[in-house]
Amino acid sequence: MRPHLPAFEAKICPPRELPARLKSIKRPLVFTNGVFDLLHRGHVTYLAQARALGASLLVAVNSDASARRLGKGEGRPVTTLEDRVALVAALEAVTLVTWFEEETPLALILAAKPEVLVKGGDWKPEAIVGAKEVKSWRGAVHSIPFVHERSTTLLLQRIRNT
Repeated sequence: MRPHLPAFEAKICPPRELPARLKSIKRPLVFTNGVFDLLHRGHVTYLAQARALGASLLVAVNSDASARRLGKGEGRPVTTLEDRVALVAALEAVTLVTWFEEETPLALILAAKPEVLVKGGDWKPEAIVGAKEVKSWRGAVHSIPFVHERSTTLLLQRIRNT
């Protein structure tokens, strides 16, 4: 007998199913994306702050190949897409999580038409992929300042040096 999957697994949405799933999502919808390699306090704080900007939060996670193309370092991502998506889905702030293979999540942004587009404080709002498009349908674009200075890169350096 197969055990029941945890409820958070229902938040995982393959990209091809996104249009249908978005029909039942409460608006305003907040959209963000990232690698979310080793989940840390900075990630969960940022995602909670992003969710507070709307009724629902859609997180798009870089696929393994897409993450490698970002040049974050050898052996990255450390965790697989399947695990990264599951960990993000398990967070209370997250409504739905999907992924993308491309360099950027622009196609997902265009499909989701979020009312709010968000990235972390290291991004200038005008440099955020999809900012122009979201503003064109009168949406808002935010760069959320870091509350906790954390990064997967620094965490990995610490682990590797001990």
